[in-house]
Amino acid sequence: MSRPKLAVWKFASCDGCQLTLLNCEDELIPLAGEVEIAYFPEATRAVVEGPYDLSLVEGSITTPGDLERIEQVRRASRRLVTIGACATAGGIQALRDFADVDEFRSIVYAHPEYVETLGQSTPVAAHVPVDFELRGCPIDRGQLLEVLSAEIQGRAPRIPRHSVCFECKRRGTVCVTVAHGTPCLGPVTQAGCGALCPAYERGCYGCFGPQDTPNTASIAARLRRDGMAEDEVLRVFRTFNAGAEAFRRESVRHEAGAGVGRGRKGEP
Repeated sequence: MSRPKLAVWKFASCDGCQLTLLNCEDELIPLAGEVEIAYFPEATRAVVEGPYDLSLVEGSITTPGDLERIEQVRRASRRLVTIGACATAGGIQALRDFADVDEFRSIVYAHPEYVETLGQSTPVAAHVPVDFELRGCPIDRGQLLEVLSAEIQGRAPRIPRHSVCFECKRRGTVCVTVAHGTPCLGPVTQAGCGALCPAYERGCYGCFGPQDTPNTASIAARLRRDGMAEDEVLRVFRTFNAGAEAFRRESVRHEAGAGVGRGRKGEP
């Protein structure tokens, strides 16, 4: 019986999520015995033609060429899993969605007329059907291995959708907001990092995007009560997952008070 074919694809991203897979050193050898790594330019020049049983896609869709290529990847893949904040929410590059991308292009490039780009940086799911989304900036290696194991075994991945606050309680970490008044997005952010930042008495930055029922208005009100200005509240929702709908919508609510123009996408 042939092994299932695994392909790993890169779009607009920093490669961090692919490196998470390469950093699974002890697990890669047994994994290679279960699947055939058919396409993975980050790791090997060898290419096995599709179709592929599973495609992992890192990166957001930012150019016309990306639009064509992601459709080709989808057609060649039986199942498609997006990995990381870029692929699931547009990434840090989705900050262009709130500004004039032509202005950015004219400032950065000497000859902007040669640069083809889309007005927005969008997640893969905005263009093709996605079978599962794995959040994080970067993704967690344990969660990645769980997704791969689930795909090999033909079951649903067991990935939590609750908040980082659950992880703080499991670690016995004192709430940094209650104890120290430290701004923290843990209550509205999906678990997955092991509450890394709160464990070092720092607030959560929202690396894993919104949890399944995020009350962003409530956490924003708490941030304001703790002394954070409107422009600071806006910025905390415009980082790695700025394009995630719950974070995007909350940031837009604070634009007027922060003295900035209305976001390109506008209110929902």
